Amino acid sequence: MQTSGIRLQSRKFALCAGKTGWLVFLLVVTARAQLLTIATYNVENYGPANRMTDAGYRQDYPKPEAEKRALRTVITGLHADVLVLQEMGGQPYLDELKRDLKAEGTDYPYAVLLEGADADRHVALLSKRVPKSVVPHPALEFAYFKGVERVKRGLLEVTITTAAGDVTIFGVHLKSRYTDRPDDPLSAARRIGEVTAVRDCVLQRVGDPAVTRFLILGDCNDTKDSKAVQRLVRRGKTPVVVLLPATDSRGESWTYGYRKEDSYSRVDHILVSPALKPEVQGGVAHVYDGPGVREASDHRPVMVTLELAGTQ
Repeated sequence: MQTSGIRLQSRKFALCAGKTGWLVFLLVVTARAQLLTIATYNVENYGPANRMTDAGYRQDYPKPEAEKRALRTVITGLHADVLVLQEMGGQPYLDELKRDLKAEGTDYPYAVLLEGADADRHVALLSKRVPKSVVPHPALEFAYFKGVERVKRGLLEVTITTAAGDVTIFGVHLKSRYTDRPDDPLSAARRIGEVTAVRDCVLQRVGDPAVTRFLILGDCNDTKDSKAVQRLVRRGKTPVVVLLPATDSRGESWTYGYRKEDSYSRVDHILVSPALKPEVQGGVAHVYDGPGVREASDHRPVMVTLELAGTQ
């Protein structure tokens, strides 16, 4: 039996009442944890991009309709309450995705697009729950060699309210491994600079990670043992977030497939604050491998379900 988000669970305690033999049942009422499923998904250039098509190479070509259909199949299969997207095009493309999902029965009433330094690929968010607050951080800066650069796609901060308290989501998409300059192979130093700026902003916003519920999630373009990801995990001796392990239904952990080389790695991550870690269902995240994932994008989504047990 359920009522207003409360599940009633009964446990039977048999008590022999002396000579009467009566059986007494006690009803134990426990509050159900508030469930919140959050996912991150790089949707691979949902907007104009240079592409190889059936008709040959094309510049500023839209995402093919077959990929869009597959993408909507994946998003529907996630059943996420909140979905953080990377490589989303401008506002018209986010509006299109939202509209097409709704037409097929998956309604995300709330949508947020972050306008960062990258004019073509954006971090965005779709939510079935009304955000309590939305704070864009489009101009985070960091020292880079002898100059100053901005975090290319910025940092998106959205707080969601539940009956069990608030959860703050920080969506990221770090610089790709494309080399902009020969003295920074694979742009590793740039990602370290970006992630340092992101981490310090998060700490400034949340205060003590040991008591605040928050997540950092997105496409980090780096593996879990990289210097960039580890820079997120802690600042000096201060733990900031915990990187959740994640595998699919076959026990595979890759989230990005490089088709040209037929290579696979995990670069999409969900990291949770120490305060939130005990409320992660099963203690792990999950890589989604349902229908459409190979056709929709070169990435696979990662998702986590939170069991929020009480107010903070």
